[in-house]
Amino acid sequence: MYKYYRIMYLLICSTLLAPLLYNVLFEIELNRRATGSFSSTLLYKQGSAIEKDVTQDTKNLIFLNNKSIRKEFKQFNPFPDCSLSLSINFTKPDPIIYNSLPICNFSTSNENSSFYEVPIIFKLYPFSTIEEHHGADIHVGGHWFPKTCRAEQRLAIIVPYRNRESHLKLFLDIMHPFLKKQELDYTIFVINQHGDEEFNRAALFNVGYIEAMKLYSFDCFIFHDVDLFPEDLRNLYKCGSTPKHLAAAMDKDDYRLFYYSYFGGATAFSVPDFLGANGHATVYWGWGQEDDDMYNRVLRKLQKVVTRYPNEIARYKVVRTFNHTAANPNPDNGKIFKSNYNYSLDGLNTMNYTLNNILFYKLFTLINVTLSRESREQIYTRLNITM
Repeated sequence: MYKYYRIMYLLICSTLLAPLLYNVLFEIELNRRATGSFSSTLLYKQGSAIEKDVTQDTKNLIFLNNKSIRKEFKQFNPFPDCSLSLSINFTKPDPIIYNSLPICNFSTSNENSSFYEVPIIFKLYPFSTIEEHHGADIHVGGHWFPKTCRAEQRLAIIVPYRNRESHLKLFLDIMHPFLKKQELDYTIFVINQHGDEEFNRAALFNVGYIEAMKLYSFDCFIFHDVDLFPEDLRNLYKCGSTPKHLAAAMDKDDYRLFYYSYFGGATAFSVPDFLGANGHATVYWGWGQEDDDMYNRVLRKLQKVVTRYPNEIARYKVVRTFNHTAANPNPDNGKIFKSNYNYSLDGLNTMNYTLNNILFYKLFTLINVTLSRESREQIYTRLNITM
């Protein structure tokens, strides 16, 4: 009888434990495949110093592709379908090997302008499919650099964000191949605003600059809306000796400059120019005036002019669909802008925010922040504006 009960006990235990064991083994295999699925990122010559550097980097990565683990990151991980790394050493080219390469030279001299046309296809794919499209040679965090030549600049693309997942998918699917074709050393940063306060696009740009500079010695920053897509490869995503307005001709404005001082959509700043302007303003909550404020900072504080490509090159498509509703203009913003306040009183030097976390996805780096907001009275007092 005892032997009979013992057999029954073993049968019951095996019945209960078998599914659990299967799930554990399945999760282990899933993570193994997730980590291994990016082995194709190592496209360098075998044995080269660059390959060794990236191989070591890859060994330090842990990609999460199962929902049980992701639950721990639910609050500040709005993209559970993206491949996510728990740890990272920001991948950088080996300086000795990289500096020995010839400088990249993307040619814009072809007289046939159709050669540079960028097909903008508004088709939504899951993040996993976008990773399959473009992730093979992208380093974790959305960082890419050419292997056969040396990019002259280290570019950070800063994208302010809140609840625009469909637009972000389009952005990643379109921008990664665009930037690769120009042979740039670039990284895409998405700055995600938490909390119930109105959206503060300009302050998020500042956060992106501050946090990106902690990871890599970037020397060029492009501040870019998530729903804006360039149509011409001759629109080079590089910085020059003066700030550049990239998005000068949008389809919604019949491919003409909206107004003379318009400075929105996508702009390029070298680090010295961005610091010289004291970054973007922090006081414009909701819609309106932050672009005009930055234009004035260039003219008045930097004492420089804004450059633009001709309209036939600076062409962009804007996507306003996917249930996104533009914010209403904030009347306070107009009064602040017209006050001509001292730009040294607000900007990079007055940033106040809580960094919730930084997540390194395969196609981009996500910076989760909560911005601190002053009252109208506090803003007016600080900027010496009469109520």
